[in-house]
Amino acid sequence: MRLPASLFVALMLACIAVDTARAADPSVVRHVVVYQKDGMFGGWPANHGMWIWGDEILVGFSTGIHKDLGRERHNIDRQKPEHHVLARSLDGGETWSMEYPAQRGMLINAGGMRHGTTDPAHKEAEPVPITKPIDFAHPDFCMTLRFHDVHGGNSRLYYSYDRGHNWNGPFRLPNFGQPGVMARTDYIVNAPGDCHLFLTCSKQNRKEGRVFCGRTTDGGLTWKFLSYVGPEPTGFSIMPSTVRLSPTALLTTTRRREGRGESKNRWIDTWRTDDDGRKWKFLNKAVDDVGEGNPPSLIQLQDGRLCLTYGVRKPPFEMQAKFSSDEGRTWSDPFVLQTNGGGRDLGYPRTLQRPDGKIVTLYYFYPNDSPYRRILATIWDAGS
Repeated sequence: MRLPASLFVALMLACIAVDTARAADPSVVRHVVVYQKDGMFGGWPANHGMWIWGDEILVGFSTGIHKDLGRERHNIDRQKPEHHVLARSLDGGETWSMEYPAQRGMLINAGGMRHGTTDPAHKEAEPVPITKPIDFAHPDFCMTLRFHDVHGGNSRLYYSYDRGHNWNGPFRLPNFGQPGVMARTDYIVNAPGDCHLFLTCSKQNRKEGRVFCGRTTDGGLTWKFLSYVGPEPTGFSIMPSTVRLSPTALLTTTRRREGRGESKNRWIDTWRTDDDGRKWKFLNKAVDDVGEGNPPSLIQLQDGRLCLTYGVRKPPFEMQAKFSSDEGRTWSDPFVLQTNGGGRDLGYPRTLQRPDGKIVTLYYFYPNDSPYRRILATIWDAGS
């Protein structure tokens, strides 16, 4: 039987709608507590880093003493020590154990946010130049980058060849000719001595900030400034998250802010380069409204799709995700990983995909049943 053309078109559109809904609706979402202590604050995995080796996952974040500063503030006591810690899972994020590298003399006070404090019982060594080339392609390699002040200053890096049990550093990062560099961990390994870094620098007025790309081809002995990612903004463009699409193509997403107020003034940009970081073109707003602002975490899935996770700092205070099947040119509707937070102090995610295809997203969250910020892992299935 031959279907009327109008009915055939309707059925085709229905099939497309079903496929789209399935791709944007995870069939499994499970939440695991990574760090949760009464009287304590846990936050900001995006400022640290997250790495995976098979079923072993390592993530960094900050802890401190809780202080009630209201729903609109980070409820951490800035007059007390802020610790930079690690959590490790050996079963793909199902269970976690805490590690405190400062207590072992490693990663001692490895940087912090502006106005942050560090433990007075420890003192971080002065950063030194890299004199021995780093093997970025070592199978158990991981690297974390840190900064002191969002308005300028120097940044530094640490690296490990044993999955973060022992760290080398701190090593001084150059300023790449910028007023200051506020490094967080976003890098692409190309070869043993070859690595792209994606960093935030001060604008010419020394205010926060704009994204740029740098590269080393000699294991970190020297670094070269490649390009700014877009023009200098009036507000800021910070906290890039980047994937490699091909031998010459890279895609990055950045946290944007312009103007005052919340509505439509905080979003996530998408930028692409087809000449390995020398020139960038703007693609779109991957997310056009994230409330008061939140950084992206971008990965490429095993099936080739891009997956973007981020926090939304406006009611109902959520963690969300989007997909792109065309290398960031268009994005799916968002779906919710976590919802009904107690306030805007949440997000800063890190996301990875396990070998079995499950996705693990780490973030900090303000629960609606407790005043204490906690670190959660959401394990979920992105569909097909």
